[in-house]
Amino acid sequence: MKVLSVVGARPQFIKAAPVSRVLHLAGHDEYLVHTGQHYDYGMSQVFFDELGIPAPDINLGIGSGSHGWQTGQMLVGVEKVIEQEQPDWVLVYGDTNSTLAAALVAAKLNLPIAHVEAGLRSFNRKMPEEHNRVLTDHCSDLLFCPTLTAVDNLGKEGISENVFMVGDTMYDAVLQFSDLARRRSTILESLSIKPQEYFLATVHRPYNTDDRNHLHDILAALVEVNVPIVFPVHPRTRQKMIDFGLFDMYPGFRNLQMIAPVGYLDMLVLEENAQVILTDSGGIQKEAFFFRVPCVTMRTETEWVETVESGWNILTGANKTQIVEAVNSFLSAIPHVDEESKNIYGSGDAAEKICDFLWRMR
Repeated sequence: MKVLSVVGARPQFIKAAPVSRVLHLAGHDEYLVHTGQHYDYGMSQVFFDELGIPAPDINLGIGSGSHGWQTGQMLVGVEKVIEQEQPDWVLVYGDTNSTLAAALVAAKLNLPIAHVEAGLRSFNRKMPEEHNRVLTDHCSDLLFCPTLTAVDNLGKEGISENVFMVGDTMYDAVLQFSDLARRRSTILESLSIKPQEYFLATVHRPYNTDDRNHLHDILAALVEVNVPIVFPVHPRTRQKMIDFGLFDMYPGFRNLQMIAPVGYLDMLVLEENAQVILTDSGGIQKEAFFFRVPCVTMRTETEWVETVESGWNILTGANKTQIVEAVNSFLSAIPHVDEESKNIYGSGDAAEKICDFLWRMR
């Protein structure tokens, strides 16, 4: 069986790693396409190095640009590769422009598409990712859902055939790499921080970074919390802070330890040992839940509703008052770990299930 896997962004490298491993162990042929959507070492190559993902068979080197330009370039590049390779399956992950481009090309070429992380919905059509995931789901032939909520979302849109609840490959990855991260990472020592004595923050969504008021309010909340906060700063976020003059408004940022983006293993250690995580990332919300670390999500909605329903995640938007209140609520009372929430994202064998379905339904 020949599977053409398409990835392009940091979260996809993590999601793809367990599946790639199982495909190779089973003796299948995987042709890995990296679109180049994330392209610098800290956002791309480090993940291949740490996760043991085989080097991409081709890197299209698309780079950054407007959504239309980037997706258009990917359509051209991915089409050439798929026509040349003629795989049994085109395998796509998540909700990026790389995901949509590969799915559209495969659909036009009448090649079967399998979508990992199908059925997620934020119900916020202002998010480019929401359009990407909806369109990808509606042209996919196999839909691998991480949760029962995702299965239900597809059912409401009339998609019920070849829909499978397999669990979350990011959970597979956390189980697979956590021990290695604990042994190998020296990030806590290098930052001179101790477990449970710091918060972790990340901000990268365009509606937070590209809106001066939103970014200002988030930074103001982080400063007001007045707890040591490790803040790996996404390149876009750093540039917007410069463009908006926010470094001048918060000289030194007192409690914020702003660092460059870190690799997957270092990030796992930072997440596991944080007292509270503040983020607008979908993947980090889940990883916080996997480690049972309270999470404040600086968005007004989430695809991962289970984390909110279980009490481990609070949605605040980019609202300074709500962010501070959410942090204080977690500091006063840690959520309870209940039995029902333990296997929400599967049993750590999503990759095996995905490969089994691809083989049986080729």
